[in-house]
Amino acid sequence: MRQQRTIQASLFDLFAGHEIGRELKAISVWLDEHPALVELVAKDLRCRGAKETGRHGLPTESVLRCALLKQHRQLSYEELAFHLEDSASFRAFARPPLSWTPKKSVLHKTISAIGAETWETINRAVLESARGEKVEGGDVIRLDSTVTDALMHEPSDSSLLWDAVRVMARMLKAAEGLAGGVKIAWRDRRRAAKRRAFAIQYVRGRPRRVQRYRELIEITRAMLAYLDAAAARLQLVLNPMTELWRAAFADNRPLIERIISQTERRVLRGQAVPAQEKIVSLFEPHADIIVKGGRDTQYGHKLNLVAGRSGLILDLVIETGNPADSERFLPMLERHIAVWGRAPRQAAADGGYASADNLAQAKARGVADMAFHKKAGLRLEDMVRSRWVYRKLRNFRAGIEAGISCLERAYGLARCTWRGLAHFRAYVWSCVVAYNLALFTRLRPA
Repeated sequence: MRQQRTIQASLFDLFAGHEIGRELKAISVWLDEHPALVELVAKDLRCRGAKETGRHGLPTESVLRCALLKQHRQLSYEELAFHLEDSASFRAFARPPLSWTPKKSVLHKTISAIGAETWETINRAVLESARGEKVEGGDVIRLDSTVTDALMHEPSDSSLLWDAVRVMARMLKAAEGLAGGVKIAWRDRRRAAKRRAFAIQYVRGRPRRVQRYRELIEITRAMLAYLDAAAARLQLVLNPMTELWRAAFADNRPLIERIISQTERRVLRGQAVPAQEKIVSLFEPHADIIVKGGRDTQYGHKLNLVAGRSGLILDLVIETGNPADSERFLPMLERHIAVWGRAPRQAAADGGYASADNLAQAKARGVADMAFHKKAGLRLEDMVRSRWVYRKLRNFRAGIEAGISCLERAYGLARCTWRGLAHFRAYVWSCVVAYNLALFTRLRPA
């Protein structure tokens, strides 16, 4: 059973006079003004199977506040649990029940249940407040893109095969305990796979490297055969734990087959595998290969962001694949028009968004001045009214770089620390909400 709000807060909940304490208090005041947001979080928690009977869990209001606190201060669950016990300001903000400090497992289970759609709705509420208090009008916008890395190591064919062998060995060990006395025959090949994977990194000459790859692929296929045999053995064992094991088997087996296939194509046959067909992580298979601006390759997802004159992030789209910025300009503009009810009077975008068609479409939708950071063959007089306006908008666009840098360095947007695509989306949106709330409370009229 879970209450939505803390029934009785402590009379002694006081925020520190420090800048962080004052900021937390301002965010707390805004949350109190929007109690409907708690119900959105409650729906997500109910989807996790919370029962209406039994002992009381962490109140929904506290779950939302703890999630914001975690992202605002960039804390791990362990650190968040400590600060909730140690800091009076953190307890005053999070409002846990009296004399109760949630453990990191409780924080992890509840905070990770908040979905990306809920975070996006909360962000819309922040923007609506900013609009109502004339902090942000949405009439002047700037667009740019960035990349958020997934929680994975730098991939290589040998490391992916080694990961596959390690995962299969763990699953086979688990299958032994679930088989109910039935013998599962398999041989642990992890040491042999590790030797080949490390040898591939240092061996010289393609023939010797290809030979090591052949041996590593053979080991991986042997482990996969053991895993298939174990799955056949467990078909007759019916209990909740074997159901979970079979679900993990169904998820991992096709991924392992893809890893073997792409290694054979790339290394043994010398074929080029298209980026959209590659798998770069067994643990984060949703990660895309992103090469942005000819810089280093990143593995995660591309984000397109829209920011306003206030610096608030007005919109965010987590892309699939690596679409060109020019392809995403009009969808981002149309999303802005749908939310704000009108086209922006002025807009500035990074040079990657520039094209004659994008300029014509922006003008057709009512954008008076449309400045791209790089002209890309466009005439200045077709974009804006004067050279002075173009210079002002180009300098204005550069301000979004500061916002993205702050999001990446202070709010964790550079690298997602949660696993899975759904959690990736929720993590990104929670970073944006924490950033927008902190910025809005600073800009909010006293």
